[in-house]
Amino acid sequence: MRTIRRLIYGEVLAAVAFVTLGFLSLYFFFDLVDELRWVGQKGNGYQVSHALLYVTLMLPSHLYLLLPITVLIGSILVMARFAQSSEYTILRTSGLGPWRALKTLLLLGLGFVIFTFATGDYLAPLTDRAAQSLKARQMGNKITIGQTGAWLKEKQRYFSYAVNVSELTADGEMRGVRIFEFDNKQGLLVSTTQAQMGHIGTDGGWVLETVQRDEFSPQGAQENLERLHLPSLRWPTEISAEMVHVALLKPERMKTIDLFQYIQHLDANGQSAQRYEIEFWKKVFYPMSCLVMVVLALPFAYLHFRAGGIASYVFGGVMIGISFFLLNNIFSYIGTLQNWLPWLTAAAPGMLYSVFSLAAFGWLVLRR
Repeated sequence: MRTIRRLIYGEVLAAVAFVTLGFLSLYFFFDLVDELRWVGQKGNGYQVSHALLYVTLMLPSHLYLLLPITVLIGSILVMARFAQSSEYTILRTSGLGPWRALKTLLLLGLGFVIFTFATGDYLAPLTDRAAQSLKARQMGNKITIGQTGAWLKEKQRYFSYAVNVSELTADGEMRGVRIFEFDNKQGLLVSTTQAQMGHIGTDGGWVLETVQRDEFSPQGAQENLERLHLPSLRWPTEISAEMVHVALLKPERMKTIDLFQYIQHLDANGQSAQRYEIEFWKKVFYPMSCLVMVVLALPFAYLHFRAGGIASYVFGGVMIGISFFLLNNIFSYIGTLQNWLPWLTAAAPGMLYSVFSLAAFGWLVLRR
């Protein structure tokens, strides 16, 4: 059995690597064409070498999204080729029964699950942040979203704060910081603080620079407004740099632990975390889809192929992989709009394909 496992694992790994390389090459080409429109524009130093490096740094993010699809296509290609050349028939006569074959592929799928999780949770966020920083330095030294930037909220013991960050520089410095302070008892606006720049201090608080602070006195006081101009101001808060990155960048590009901490922060401050909860559970369940894909590929080894008939089955595998990718995205949007349970929204595509793959395995392998 060790020889059989080595044969199957080697063939599947080689096929998956080949398919993955092909897809990544397409992504690299199309991303590079899209990035070339920024090269040489007046007012920035974005050159072809920067575009090449940026596109290269974005490849791990594409790899994370592609892995379940390429695992399916590569596994189908190997299983169908084994069936066409009658190699799988020889393996069956050597003692490779259906359940043993399923166990063998599940062990291989578990390796793909670990690799997918490591890519999506460690490698992709690191390279994606480096890519965004590179592009920000060459194109104006800022990262922003929309016209109003990122909004965050924090509730402390006596006061609540609404925080707006317009831009985030490549070095992690915040620009255009606005803080609105409210009284928890009456809900009245107590003060507003505007700072040109800000950064996270060593103790976790924010250090604001070039500050204008407007403090509002209670109604009935002789002076209702006091305006202060300060060179710097320290604001004690638990809003970390990772939370600002989550608010400014796409949540699917963040680490699982960062998303979890941000969800806790939103829940503690009475904010809706539906979108981020769905992305959190997607990052939990998405790597598990590699197990579903290898199970879905096993029935192809029990089919009988005519000469040249393997291409249609491989094409069918491509369509199945694309449909899984589309269904995964569609369920995310529907779950957000319909307020579905986040874990169920994230797990539903994998559950549907699991039922389909097990049904195919039971009908083609066990029954026939």
